[in-house]
Amino acid sequence: MTPRTEHRPQMTVEEFEELERHAPETVRLEFLNGRVQVKPVTDGNHDQIIAWLQRLCMQHRPELWLYGDRGMKVERYRKGRARPDGVLAPFGFPTGHGDWSETTGVLMAVEVTSHDSDTHQRDRIEKPDGYAAADIPVYLLIDRDDRSVVVFNQPEGGRYRHEEKLPFGATVKLPDPVNISLDTEPLKELVD
Repeated sequence: MTPRTEHRPQMTVEEFEELERHAPETVRLEFLNGRVQVKPVTDGNHDQIIAWLQRLCMQHRPELWLYGDRGMKVERYRKGRARPDGVLAPFGFPTGHGDWSETTGVLMAVEVTSHDSDTHQRDRIEKPDGYAAADIPVYLLIDRDDRSVVVFNQPEGGRYRHEEKLPFGATVKLPDPVNISLDTEPLKELVD
């Protein structure tokens, strides 16, 4: 006897956007690889890491802003929807965009790992691929689990060709077009 497989129709981007519009404010949804994912609500240290990075970006590149939780169209052919912890773009970037922005003009996407079971798949595998496919030049992953900063760059064919991983405390050089050096010593104090 052959096992019966159930075929479920895949959710469309439009259906996801409708679902996300009606989700409670305490729930943050993303749509990656055709699946709806719940992004955990952040904790205080997570928020402080984003504030630290926002201040550094503003000091070094005042014409840019690190927008938090900005809805972005990602993945191949923009069929995915993600809410990066930070999106570095020219000041005024999201004006007139509605809930979801195209990635044109975005210099960097930022994620800070959360303490949940999906963080490995989401932040270390799916997000780099989604951001590379959307041609975001730099993806910065602040990984609290192993106390490291990972810089992905040179997107090509839906993948980043270059990846550099450094421990908290190292000086991290964010490549073109970001061109900022980060002293990551303060991150040592912000790990749970």
